Amino acid sequence: MKEIVLDTETTGISVQDGHRIVEIGCIELDNLIPTKNKFHCYLNPERKVSQQALEVHGYTDTFLSDQKKFIDISQEFLKFIKGKRLIIHNAEFDISHLNNELQIIGKEKIDNDVKDTLAIARDKFPGSQVSLDALCKRYRIDNSRRVKHTALVDCELLAKVYINLIDQKEPTLNFHNAKKENFKNKNVSSDYFKKIVEPTSEELKLHKEYVKKNLKNNYFN
Repeated sequence: MKEIVLDTETTGISVQDGHRIVEIGCIELDNLIPTKNKFHCYLNPERKVSQQALEVHGYTDTFLSDQKKFIDISQEFLKFIKGKRLIIHNAEFDISHLNNELQIIGKEKIDNDVKDTLAIARDKFPGSQVSLDALCKRYRIDNSRRVKHTALVDCELLAKVYINLIDQKEPTLNFHNAKKENFKNKNVSSDYFKKIVEPTSEELKLHKEYVKKNLKNNYFN
């Protein structure tokens, strides 16, 4: 199944206050394997960026004034996500902003199936921090590139978090023909984001001592 990991950056928090989207980032997954299909654009929001938002993503009014407007990329964006499940962290925020942009240009709301990784994380780790940074730390995912919140970088990190978050085993592949198939399908990325957490040297030492002790006890009992 094809899914789209999606993130937006905006001029501010609430659409009720007239805030608009300034960046959209999307990465396609095919049966949890990232493809090379991506969608990314900066947008002219036709209004000023709030100081709070500027501190988050760093996109100035001057920079954004030279970008395309949402209406200019809407068809390409809708075609890219058509028929695919959307994977979003705090989906209510992004979907409300996207639907607002669509309403402004007279288009229907998004009707895709949506999976909210924030809700999944809250159910899985009740009472724990479940921000994207916190989940990257939990799964030992390098987020050092995330100096500012930028949509495409956040999508790349969320794709890695999502695969780990749902405890999904690696997709079933015919490994005998895997290399041959990858060469045939140039659209499939060779990267896969399942994080393998290796035991530390201290954990290996404790395990060895445990096994040695229990083997000895079993031998003499």
